[in-house]
Amino acid sequence: MTDVRADTAAALYAEIAAAQSETKLPSITAGVLKDGALAWTGSRGQIVDGEGLAPGPDAQYRIGSITKTLTAILVMQCRDDGLLALNDAVGKHLPGVAFGDLTIRQLLAHSGGMNAEPEGPWWERNPGVSFEALTAAMDESQAAGSPDRRHHYSNLGYALLGEVVARLRGAAWMELVAARILDPLEMRRTTYFPVTPAAKGFSVHPFSGRLDLEPAYDSGAMAPAGQLWSTIEDLAKYAAFWIDPGYEVLNRDTVDEMAAPAAADPREALTASYGLGLRMHADDPYLFVGHTGSMPGFMAGLFVDRGRRIGAVTLANSTSGRCASVPLDLMRILASYEPPLPIEWVPEPELAQGEELLGHWYWGNTQMTMTVAGGILQLTTGYPCRFSPIGPDLYRGRDGYFAGERLRVIRDGDVVKQLDLATFTLTRTPYGR
Repeated sequence: MTDVRADTAAALYAEIAAAQSETKLPSITAGVLKDGALAWTGSRGQIVDGEGLAPGPDAQYRIGSITKTLTAILVMQCRDDGLLALNDAVGKHLPGVAFGDLTIRQLLAHSGGMNAEPEGPWWERNPGVSFEALTAAMDESQAAGSPDRRHHYSNLGYALLGEVVARLRGAAWMELVAARILDPLEMRRTTYFPVTPAAKGFSVHPFSGRLDLEPAYDSGAMAPAGQLWSTIEDLAKYAAFWIDPGYEVLNRDTVDEMAAPAAADPREALTASYGLGLRMHADDPYLFVGHTGSMPGFMAGLFVDRGRRIGAVTLANSTSGRCASVPLDLMRILASYEPPLPIEWVPEPELAQGEELLGHWYWGNTQMTMTVAGGILQLTTGYPCRFSPIGPDLYRGRDGYFAGERLRVIRDGDVVKQLDLATFTLTRTPYGR
Protein backbone atom coordinates (compact mmCIF):
# COMPACT_ATOMS: atom_id res chain seq x y z
CA MET A 1 0.00 0.00 0.00
CA THR A 2 1.06 3.63 -0.42
CA ASP A 3 -0.30 6.95 0.78
CA VAL A 4 2.91 8.88 0.18
CA ARG A 5 4.23 10.65 -2.89
CA ALA A 6 5.97 8.61 -5.56
CA ASP A 7 9.37 10.16 -4.80
CA THR A 8 8.91 9.44 -1.09
CA ALA A 9 7.98 5.83 -1.81
CA ALA A 10 11.04 5.44 -4.06
CA ALA A 11 13.36 6.77 -1.34
CA LEU A 12 11.80 4.51 1.30
CA TYR A 13 12.14 1.48 -0.94
CA ALA A 14 15.73 2.35 -1.76
CA GLU A 15 16.52 2.33 1.97
CA ILE A 16 15.21 -1.18 2.61
CA ALA A 17 16.74 -2.41 -0.66
CA ALA A 18 20.14 -1.15 0.50
CA ALA A 19 19.73 -2.86 3.87
CA GLN A 20 18.76 -6.14 2.22
CA SER A 21 21.57 -6.08 -0.33
CA GLU A 22 24.42 -4.72 1.75
CA THR A 23 23.83 -6.88 4.83
CA LYS A 24 22.64 -10.07 3.07
CA LEU A 25 19.09 -10.38 4.38
CA PRO A 26 17.02 -13.26 2.94
CA SER A 27 14.05 -10.88 3.15
CA ILE A 28 13.05 -7.61 4.80
CA THR A 29 9.61 -6.06 4.97
CA ALA A 30 8.73 -2.62 6.29
CA GLY A 31 5.90 -0.20 6.96
CA VAL A 32 5.81 3.56 7.50
CA LEU A 33 3.15 5.52 9.40
CA LYS A 34 2.14 9.07 8.55
CA ASP A 35 -0.30 11.06 10.69
CA GLY A 36 -0.63 8.02 12.95
CA ALA A 37 -1.70 5.54 10.25
CA LEU A 38 0.04 3.04 7.97
CA ALA A 39 0.88 4.92 4.76
CA TRP A 40 3.45 2.75 2.96
CA THR A 41 4.69 -0.83 2.94
CA GLY A 42 7.52 -2.39 1.01
CA SER A 43 9.47 -5.64 0.88
CA ARG A 44 12.76 -6.81 -0.60
CA GLY A 45 14.27 -10.28 -0.90
CA GLN A 46 13.02 -13.68 -1.97
CA ILE A 47 13.67 -16.28 0.71
CA VAL A 48 10.97 -16.14 3.39
CA ASP A 49 10.19 -19.77 4.19
CA GLY A 50 12.20 -21.64 1.57
CA GLU A 51 8.97 -22.76 -0.08
CA GLY A 52 8.06 -19.77 -2.25
CA LEU A 53 6.36 -17.45 0.25
CA ALA A 54 6.86 -13.84 -0.78
CA PRO A 55 7.64 -11.19 1.83
CA GLY A 56 4.76 -8.86 2.57
CA PRO A 57 2.83 -6.97 5.24
CA ASP A 58 0.81 -10.04 6.37
CA ALA A 59 3.72 -12.51 6.64
CA GLN A 60 4.68 -13.32 10.22
CA TYR A 61 8.21 -12.86 11.54
CA ARG A 62 9.47 -13.27 15.07
CA ILE A 63 9.69 -9.88 16.80
CA GLY A 64 12.11 -10.75 19.63
CA SER A 65 12.43 -8.08 22.30
CA ILE A 66 9.63 -5.92 20.97
CA THR A 67 7.75 -8.47 23.09
CA LYS A 68 9.15 -6.67 26.14
CA THR A 69 7.08 -3.58 25.37
CA LEU A 70 3.89 -5.64 25.71
CA THR A 71 5.11 -7.06 29.01
CA ALA A 72 5.81 -3.49 30.15
CA ILE A 73 2.25 -2.48 29.23
CA LEU A 74 0.88 -5.29 31.39
CA VAL A 75 3.01 -4.07 34.30
CA MET A 76 1.82 -0.48 33.90
CA GLN A 77 -1.79 -1.65 33.68
CA CYS A 78 -1.29 -3.38 37.04
CA ARG A 79 0.15 -0.17 38.45
CA ASP A 80 -2.73 1.91 37.11
CA ASP A 81 -5.21 -0.58 38.60
CA GLY A 82 -3.55 -0.37 42.02
CA LEU A 83 -2.20 -3.93 42.00
CA LEU A 84 1.42 -2.86 42.40
CA ALA A 85 3.65 0.19 42.78
CA LEU A 86 6.68 0.72 40.59
CA ASN A 87 8.84 1.05 43.70
CA ASP A 88 7.63 -2.30 45.07
CA ALA A 89 10.41 -4.79 45.64
CA VAL A 90 10.15 -7.67 43.20
CA GLY A 91 10.24 -10.05 46.17
CA LYS A 92 6.94 -8.65 47.40
CA HIS A 93 5.26 -10.31 44.43
CA LEU A 94 7.71 -13.20 43.90
CA PRO A 95 8.69 -14.28 47.43
CA GLY A 96 12.07 -15.96 47.74
CA VAL A 97 13.29 -15.05 44.25
CA ALA A 98 16.89 -13.92 43.78
CA PHE A 99 17.23 -10.18 43.18
CA GLY A 100 14.04 -9.76 45.18
CA ASP A 101 15.24 -6.41 46.59
CA LEU A 102 15.24 -4.82 43.15
CA THR A 103 12.18 -2.75 42.29
CA ILE A 104 9.65 -3.19 39.52
CA ARG A 105 10.83 0.14 38.12
CA GLN A 106 14.45 -1.04 37.97
CA LEU A 107 13.49 -4.17 36.05
CA LEU A 108 11.39 -2.16 33.59
CA ALA A 109 14.27 0.27 32.94
CA HIS A 110 17.07 -2.34 33.04
CA SER A 111 18.71 -0.30 35.79
CA GLY A 112 18.88 -2.92 38.56
CA GLY A 113 22.26 -4.38 37.61
CA MET A 114 20.80 -7.83 36.90
CA ASN A 115 22.77 -10.16 34.66
CA ALA A 116 21.56 -10.10 31.08
CA GLU A 117 20.90 -13.81 30.55
CA PRO A 118 19.82 -16.78 32.68
CA GLU A 119 22.31 -19.43 33.70
CA GLY A 120 22.49 -22.59 31.63
CA PRO A 121 22.40 -23.19 27.86
CA TRP A 122 21.78 -20.16 25.64
CA TRP A 123 18.03 -19.74 26.15
CA GLU A 124 17.35 -18.37 22.65
CA ARG A 125 18.66 -21.56 21.00
CA ASN A 126 17.23 -24.16 23.36
CA PRO A 127 13.77 -25.23 24.54
CA GLY A 128 12.50 -23.03 27.35
CA VAL A 129 12.21 -24.09 30.98
CA SER A 130 9.60 -23.53 33.68
CA PHE A 131 9.67 -20.47 35.90
CA GLU A 132 10.66 -22.67 38.83
CA ALA A 133 13.64 -24.08 36.93
CA LEU A 134 14.61 -20.62 35.71
CA THR A 135 14.61 -19.04 39.17
CA ALA A 136 16.27 -22.04 40.82
CA ALA A 137 19.39 -21.25 38.77
CA MET A 138 19.36 -17.54 39.63
CA ASP A 139 21.93 -16.20 42.07
CA GLU A 140 22.64 -12.63 43.07
CA SER A 141 26.36 -13.32 42.71
CA GLN A 142 25.67 -13.27 38.95
CA ALA A 143 24.76 -9.57 39.09
CA ALA A 144 26.41 -7.42 36.44
CA GLY A 145 26.67 -4.36 38.68
CA SER A 146 25.09 -2.28 41.40
CA PRO A 147 21.52 -0.99 41.04
CA ASP A 148 20.94 2.45 39.53
CA ARG A 149 24.50 2.86 38.24
CA ARG A 150 23.71 2.51 34.55
CA HIS A 151 21.45 0.87 31.99
CA HIS A 152 22.36 -2.82 31.69
CA TYR A 153 19.98 -4.76 29.47
CA SER A 154 18.50 -7.83 31.15
CA ASN A 155 16.33 -10.38 29.39
CA LEU A 156 16.09 -12.20 32.69
CA GLY A 157 14.45 -9.21 34.38
CA TYR A 158 11.54 -9.32 31.95
CA ALA A 159 10.95 -13.00 32.67
CA LEU A 160 10.39 -11.95 36.29
CA LEU A 161 8.05 -9.13 35.24
CA GLY A 162 5.97 -11.53 33.16
CA GLU A 163 5.53 -13.78 36.17
CA VAL A 164 4.61 -10.82 38.40
CA VAL A 165 1.69 -9.80 36.20
CA ALA A 166 0.58 -13.43 35.76
CA ARG A 167 0.34 -13.90 39.51
CA LEU A 168 -1.36 -10.57 40.13
CA ARG A 169 -4.00 -11.20 37.46
CA GLY A 170 -4.36 -14.95 38.04
CA ALA A 171 -3.84 -15.78 34.36
CA ALA A 172 -1.01 -16.87 32.08
CA TRP A 173 1.17 -14.13 30.60
CA MET A 174 0.09 -14.86 27.01
CA GLU A 175 -3.59 -14.86 27.96
CA LEU A 176 -3.10 -11.38 29.40
CA VAL A 177 -1.22 -10.16 26.33
CA ALA A 178 -4.06 -11.33 24.10
CA ALA A 179 -6.97 -10.12 26.22
CA ARG A 180 -5.54 -6.81 27.40
CA ILE A 181 -3.48 -5.67 24.38
CA LEU A 182 -3.88 -7.67 21.18
CA ASP A 183 -7.67 -7.91 21.20
CA PRO A 184 -8.34 -4.20 21.94
CA LEU A 185 -5.84 -3.17 19.25
CA GLU A 186 -7.20 -5.78 16.80
CA MET A 187 -3.74 -7.31 16.34
CA ARG A 188 -5.08 -10.64 15.08
CA ARG A 189 -1.82 -11.82 13.49
CA THR A 190 0.33 -11.46 16.60
CA THR A 191 0.73 -14.86 18.22
CA TYR A 192 2.81 -16.97 20.59
CA PHE A 193 3.70 -19.51 17.89
CA PRO A 194 3.93 -18.81 14.14
CA VAL A 195 0.75 -19.07 12.12
CA THR A 196 0.95 -19.50 8.32
CA PRO A 197 1.99 -17.53 6.34
CA ALA A 198 5.13 -17.20 8.44
CA ALA A 199 8.81 -16.74 7.69
CA LYS A 200 11.51 -19.18 8.67
CA GLY A 201 14.59 -17.80 10.34
CA PHE A 202 18.01 -18.10 8.74
CA SER A 203 21.63 -17.19 9.30
CA VAL A 204 23.98 -16.49 6.42
CA HIS A 205 27.28 -18.36 6.21
CA PRO A 206 30.05 -15.71 6.30
CA PHE A 207 32.04 -17.22 3.41
CA SER A 208 29.70 -19.20 1.17
CA GLY A 209 26.68 -16.89 1.48
CA ARG A 210 24.44 -19.94 1.87
CA LEU A 211 21.57 -20.07 4.34
CA ASP A 212 21.39 -22.13 7.53
CA LEU A 213 17.98 -22.68 9.12
CA GLU A 214 17.83 -21.32 12.68
CA PRO A 215 15.83 -22.98 15.49
CA ALA A 216 12.61 -21.47 16.84
CA TYR A 217 11.79 -22.85 20.28
CA ASP A 218 9.13 -22.10 22.86
CA SER A 219 10.97 -19.79 25.26
CA GLY A 220 9.04 -21.02 28.29
CA ALA A 221 9.54 -18.76 31.30
CA MET A 222 11.62 -16.40 29.15
CA ALA A 223 8.70 -15.79 26.76
CA PRO A 224 7.89 -12.31 28.19
CA ALA A 225 11.33 -11.22 26.98
CA GLY A 226 11.11 -12.28 23.34
CA GLN A 227 8.63 -14.95 22.23
CA LEU A 228 6.06 -13.28 20.00
CA TRP A 229 5.50 -13.38 16.23
CA SER A 230 3.82 -10.58 14.30
CA THR A 231 3.37 -8.86 10.93
CA ILE A 232 3.97 -5.40 9.51
CA GLU A 233 0.23 -4.72 9.48
CA ASP A 234 -0.14 -5.69 13.15
CA LEU A 235 2.97 -3.83 14.24
CA ALA A 236 1.69 -0.75 12.42
CA LYS A 237 -1.45 -0.90 14.59
CA TYR A 238 0.79 -1.25 17.63
CA ALA A 239 2.96 1.69 16.55
CA ALA A 240 -0.21 3.76 16.04
CA PHE A 241 -1.14 2.99 19.65
CA TRP A 242 2.09 4.53 20.91
CA ILE A 243 1.27 7.66 18.91
CA ASP A 244 -2.39 7.82 20.00
CA PRO A 245 -2.85 5.72 23.17
CA GLY A 246 -6.29 4.20 23.68
CA TYR A 247 -7.64 4.24 27.21
CA GLU A 248 -8.75 0.62 26.89
CA VAL A 249 -5.03 -0.27 26.90
CA LEU A 250 -3.17 2.61 28.62
CA ASN A 251 -3.92 6.28 29.14
CA ARG A 252 -1.74 8.95 27.58
CA ASP A 253 -0.20 10.02 30.91
CA THR A 254 1.08 6.48 31.52
CA VAL A 255 2.52 6.29 28.01
CA ASP A 256 4.23 9.65 28.61
CA GLU A 257 5.72 8.18 31.79
CA MET A 258 7.00 5.11 29.96
CA ALA A 259 8.52 7.26 27.22
CA ALA A 260 10.59 9.39 29.61
CA PRO A 261 14.29 8.51 30.05
CA ALA A 262 14.93 6.40 33.14
CA ALA A 263 18.38 4.86 32.53
CA ALA A 264 21.21 5.16 30.03
CA ASP A 265 24.54 3.71 28.98
CA PRO A 266 27.26 6.35 29.51
CA ARG A 267 28.81 5.51 26.12
CA GLU A 268 25.64 6.67 24.41
CA ALA A 269 25.78 10.03 26.18
CA LEU A 270 22.58 11.92 25.35
CA THR A 271 21.86 10.19 22.05
CA ALA A 272 19.92 7.22 23.45
CA SER A 273 18.31 6.09 26.68
CA TYR A 274 15.78 3.64 28.08
CA GLY A 275 12.43 4.40 29.69
CA LEU A 276 9.98 1.98 31.29
CA GLY A 277 10.04 -0.74 28.66
CA LEU A 278 10.83 1.61 25.76
CA ARG A 279 14.02 2.55 23.94
CA MET A 280 14.61 6.19 22.98
CA HIS A 281 16.83 7.76 20.32
CA ALA A 282 17.39 11.49 20.09
CA ASP A 283 16.84 13.14 16.71
CA ASP A 284 17.23 16.73 17.85
CA PRO A 285 14.81 18.33 18.50
CA TYR A 286 12.67 15.22 18.11
CA LEU A 287 12.58 11.90 19.94
CA PHE A 288 12.15 8.42 18.51
CA VAL A 289 10.49 5.93 20.91
CA GLY A 290 10.11 2.18 20.49
CA HIS A 291 12.17 -1.00 20.65
CA THR A 292 14.32 -3.37 18.65
CA GLY A 293 14.13 -7.15 18.63
CA SER A 294 16.17 -10.19 17.67
CA MET A 295 15.97 -13.94 18.04
CA PRO A 296 17.93 -16.59 16.12
CA GLY A 297 17.00 -16.07 12.47
CA PHE A 298 15.03 -12.86 13.02
CA MET A 299 15.39 -9.13 13.58
CA ALA A 300 12.77 -6.42 14.09
CA GLY A 301 12.42 -2.72 14.79
CA LEU A 302 9.52 -0.47 15.79
CA PHE A 303 9.88 3.24 16.47
CA VAL A 304 7.60 6.27 16.44
CA ASP A 305 7.98 10.01 16.73
CA ARG A 306 4.96 10.85 18.84
CA GLY A 307 5.24 14.58 18.29
CA ARG A 308 5.29 14.38 14.49
CA ARG A 309 2.88 11.41 14.47
CA ILE A 310 5.12 9.31 12.26
CA GLY A 311 6.53 5.82 12.73
CA ALA A 312 8.14 2.86 11.03
CA VAL A 313 8.38 -0.90 11.55
CA THR A 314 10.71 -3.48 9.99
CA LEU A 315 10.99 -7.28 10.03
CA ALA A 316 13.71 -9.51 8.60
CA ASN A 317 14.46 -13.24 8.74
CA SER A 318 18.19 -13.17 9.41
CA THR A 319 20.22 -13.48 12.59
CA SER A 320 22.37 -10.48 11.66
CA GLY A 321 22.27 -7.50 9.35
CA ARG A 322 20.71 -4.04 9.21
CA CYS A 323 17.05 -4.19 10.10
CA ALA A 324 16.31 -3.06 13.65
CA SER A 325 17.71 0.45 13.09
CA VAL A 326 16.10 0.92 9.67
CA PRO A 327 12.87 2.40 11.12
CA LEU A 328 14.88 5.41 12.32
CA ASP A 329 16.18 5.99 8.80
CA LEU A 330 12.74 5.50 7.24
CA MET A 331 11.25 8.14 9.52
CA ARG A 332 14.03 10.58 8.67
CA ILE A 333 13.36 10.00 4.97
CA LEU A 334 9.62 10.52 5.40
CA ALA A 335 10.11 13.70 7.42
CA SER A 336 12.58 15.02 4.83
CA TYR A 337 10.39 14.32 1.80
CA GLU A 338 7.02 15.10 3.39
CA PRO A 339 7.52 17.28 6.50
CA PRO A 340 4.52 17.01 8.85
CA LEU A 341 2.47 20.20 8.76
CA PRO A 342 2.27 22.29 11.92
CA ILE A 343 -1.03 22.28 13.77
CA GLU A 344 -3.38 24.82 12.25
CA TRP A 345 -3.87 27.86 14.46
CA VAL A 346 -7.44 28.70 15.47
CA PRO A 347 -8.67 31.53 17.72
CA GLU A 348 -8.71 30.73 21.42
CA PRO A 349 -11.97 30.53 23.36
CA GLU A 350 -12.32 32.48 26.60
CA LEU A 351 -10.77 30.64 29.53
CA ALA A 352 -13.11 29.29 32.19
CA GLN A 353 -10.47 30.30 34.76
CA GLY A 354 -7.31 32.36 34.50
CA GLU A 355 -8.12 35.02 31.88
CA GLU A 356 -6.94 37.78 34.22
CA LEU A 357 -3.51 36.12 34.55
CA LEU A 358 -2.58 36.71 30.91
CA GLY A 359 0.16 39.19 30.10
CA HIS A 360 3.57 40.15 31.50
CA TRP A 361 4.81 39.20 34.96
CA TYR A 362 8.14 39.86 36.66
CA TRP A 363 10.31 37.75 38.89
CA GLY A 364 12.44 40.51 40.31
CA ASN A 365 13.50 42.30 37.13
CA THR A 366 13.14 39.21 34.93
CA GLN A 367 10.13 39.38 32.65
CA MET A 368 7.90 36.35 32.10
CA THR A 369 4.82 36.16 29.90
CA MET A 370 1.62 34.24 30.55
CA THR A 371 -0.32 33.32 27.39
CA VAL A 372 -2.83 30.67 26.38
CA ALA A 373 -2.58 27.94 23.75
CA GLY A 374 -5.12 25.20 23.18
CA GLY A 375 -7.13 26.48 26.12
CA ILE A 376 -4.22 25.98 28.53
CA LEU A 377 -2.32 28.69 30.44
CA GLN A 378 1.40 28.72 29.79
CA LEU A 379 4.49 30.66 30.73
CA THR A 380 6.25 31.21 27.43
CA THR A 381 9.42 32.93 28.64
CA GLY A 382 11.79 32.40 31.54
CA TYR A 383 10.80 28.90 32.65
CA PRO A 384 8.31 27.62 30.05
CA CYS A 385 5.53 25.60 31.60
CA ARG A 386 1.83 24.92 31.12
CA PHE A 387 -0.66 25.12 34.00
CA SER A 388 -3.99 23.46 34.67
CA PRO A 389 -6.52 24.69 37.26
CA ILE A 390 -6.99 22.42 40.27
CA GLY A 391 -9.09 24.78 42.38
CA PRO A 392 -10.13 28.44 42.75
CA ASP A 393 -6.99 30.55 42.16
CA LEU A 394 -4.88 27.39 42.23
CA TYR A 395 -3.03 25.70 39.35
CA ARG A 396 -0.56 22.85 38.89
CA GLY A 397 2.37 22.78 36.45
CA ARG A 398 2.02 20.25 33.69
CA ASP A 399 5.56 20.15 32.30
CA GLY A 400 8.92 21.88 32.24
CA TYR A 401 10.75 23.21 35.31
CA PHE A 402 7.53 23.68 37.27
CA ALA A 403 5.98 20.30 36.49
CA GLY A 404 3.88 19.24 39.48
CA GLU A 405 4.43 22.54 41.32
CA ARG A 406 1.54 24.73 42.45
CA LEU A 407 0.83 28.23 41.26
CA ARG A 408 -1.27 30.25 43.72
CA VAL A 409 -3.02 33.50 42.91
CA ILE A 410 -2.68 36.01 45.77
CA ARG A 411 -5.32 38.72 45.83
CA ASP A 412 -5.84 42.04 47.54
CA GLY A 413 -9.59 42.06 47.60
CA ASP A 414 -10.66 41.33 44.02
CA VAL A 415 -7.36 42.48 42.53
CA VAL A 416 -4.62 39.98 41.72
CA LYS A 417 -1.58 41.12 43.70
CA GLN A 418 0.95 38.45 42.81
CA LEU A 419 1.50 34.85 41.78
CA ASP A 420 3.35 32.46 44.09
CA LEU A 421 5.05 29.66 42.20
CA ALA A 422 7.42 27.29 44.03
CA THR A 423 8.98 30.22 45.99
CA PHE A 424 8.99 32.41 42.85
CA THR A 425 6.99 35.57 43.47
CA LEU A 426 5.65 37.05 40.23
CA THR A 427 4.35 40.60 40.15
CA ARG A 428 2.97 42.87 37.41
CA THR A 429 5.88 45.29 37.69
CA PRO A 430 9.59 44.71 38.45
CA TYR A 431 9.92 43.80 42.11
CA GLY A 432 6.27 44.81 42.52
CA ARG A 433 7.17 48.50 42.72
